Amino acid sequence: MTDALQQMFGQKANVHYTTTSAEGQLNEETVKLISTSKNEPEWMLQKRLHALKVYRQLDFPKWGPSLDKLDMNKIIYYSVPEAEPNAKRWEDVPEEIKNTFERLGIPEAERKFLAGVGSQFDSQVVYHKLREDLEKQGVIFLDMDEAVQKHPELVKKYFMTSCVPVTLHKLVALHGACFSGGTFIFIPKNVKVDLPLQAYFRMNIPKGGQFEHTLIIVDEGAQLHYIEGCSSVRYSSSSLHAGCVEIFVHKNARMRYSSVENWSKNTFNLNTKRAIVDEDGIMEWVGGNAGSCVSMLYPCTILRGKNARAEHLGIAYAGKDQHQDVGAKVYHIAPNTTSIIKSKSISKDGGISTYRGLVKINKGAVNAKSHVQCDAMILDEKSISNTYPLMDVKETKVDVGHEATVGKIDGEKLFYLQSRGLTEEEAMKLVVSGFVEPVMKELPLEYAVELNRLIELEMENSIG
Repeated sequence: MTDALQQMFGQKANVHYTTTSAEGQLNEETVKLISTSKNEPEWMLQKRLHALKVYRQLDFPKWGPSLDKLDMNKIIYYSVPEAEPNAKRWEDVPEEIKNTFERLGIPEAERKFLAGVGSQFDSQVVYHKLREDLEKQGVIFLDMDEAVQKHPELVKKYFMTSCVPVTLHKLVALHGACFSGGTFIFIPKNVKVDLPLQAYFRMNIPKGGQFEHTLIIVDEGAQLHYIEGCSSVRYSSSSLHAGCVEIFVHKNARMRYSSVENWSKNTFNLNTKRAIVDEDGIMEWVGGNAGSCVSMLYPCTILRGKNARAEHLGIAYAGKDQHQDVGAKVYHIAPNTTSIIKSKSISKDGGISTYRGLVKINKGAVNAKSHVQCDAMILDEKSISNTYPLMDVKETKVDVGHEATVGKIDGEKLFYLQSRGLTEEEAMKLVVSGFVEPVMKELPLEYAVELNRLIELEMENSIG
């Protein structure tokens, strides 16, 4: 991490922790500690214990980047800072934590661009607020721990059932056992939220594990744009992020999920994101990934209703000692469903960018349409770009296409720009900015600026 990036995102907050699990202790005692400290009902404790049992039975994935350096015996699975949970006034957040989020621009963004915001620090949500007019329309925007208490029937119906069951894979099972905090959103029928809701997740403790859970339900005819941002402090020891996002888009509803993840380069980012879309529903994913030593992230959309639609748009940046293994998955189950996947990646200083995707069209999903486009830019001789697309088509009456490009920066473009007075470094930054522009224009303004700045800072001094 450059000095500038460290100043922007990497400063450690000197915070006292009231509750932490023992290092590497992942057992029934830790699970019960998490559940008891949240005063959870018995059914949630049993769900956690079942997830722990599943976790012990499954193996880590062996088909992607190496996870050998991730020592699960050194992770702290639960850490609660000394702060009032779910403060409704910014003034009530402890000064050190407040300063961290102010450096990240959270209060300013809330005032200017957002209908509601939540902020999580390690294992606890420390601030949460929703506009009063949206509350009056029946919109629910809570931290997941609070939602378990106030809306148990809704949580029971949707939480880790049909969308992301705990048996999906080992890291999902781990999440089910250890999840803490996160976001719960319910948008009632035909309610259209005019400004985005946002949550920001921050990891501060060394060797920390963060397992926030995001559960979003957009009822019939409703509409929502939700934004997540993530960052962490850099340490010499490994950290783990294994969050989970579950989204339900009901009939005629529309959902956009935007995220920028900038974990420190000692963090393993092993996240799971899935959406189920009903008839005439639309799901849009827009994401940017920078930071982390290893990312394995493949947002997935299940198009189970006719005429349902999914759009996946993502960008990944891999620098020195980084492997960004990202992509998208779409399951076409119903007729007349449509998916568009556009993925861009940049590799520099020996970084590895991998697109790993799946488009599956079931028998009976007639007139399904899917187009996948992967564009990779390699900035030097030692960096790597991989593409692993998989098309599994069981229906004949479909329209499926895939295209991919891999290349270096065009020397003629650099020459032209330098002939206009730009330095080689300035010219390279301009070409890269043009390459990522299709993704940037879909991100909220403040996040596009942040991601652009991250890429520029990482590219500094890369010439030579």
